[in-house]
Amino acid sequence: MNASTDLRDAIATQNEQFMAAVKTGDAAGLAALYTENGQVLPPNSDFVTGQEAIESFWQAVMGMGVKEANLEIVEVEGQGDTAIEVSTFALLGEGEQVLDKGKYIVIWKQEEGQWKLHRDIFNSSMPASE
Repeated sequence: MNASTDLRDAIATQNEQFMAAVKTGDAAGLAALYTENGQVLPPNSDFVTGQEAIESFWQAVMGMGVKEANLEIVEVEGQGDTAIEVSTFALLGEGEQVLDKGKYIVIWKQEEGQWKLHRDIFNSSMPASE
């Protein structure tokens, strides 16, 4: 095991918690995975800043029918108490219907000894609807 493998495993563990929270509809649990002043930078929207706003954001996403999120790590690079993850996602609805898929970058920060999402930006790889 080396440091980069350990870091990738730590991020993968956090991603598992993220996916589990989506599957159970736990917006508060999702928000708790972000730093106190974390931000989501969703497409076609402004910054979503702070855990309360992030909880509302993910609650709204799940309210639109998202039942599952599948996250696949492409690469993770560490810089001290910061890590950068480049990955892909798929958001699934009822019956595992693919509602959206794309790519994302998360800047992770260590907060109280735990890796937390600090900046989360994503966009779709699906064609824009007309």
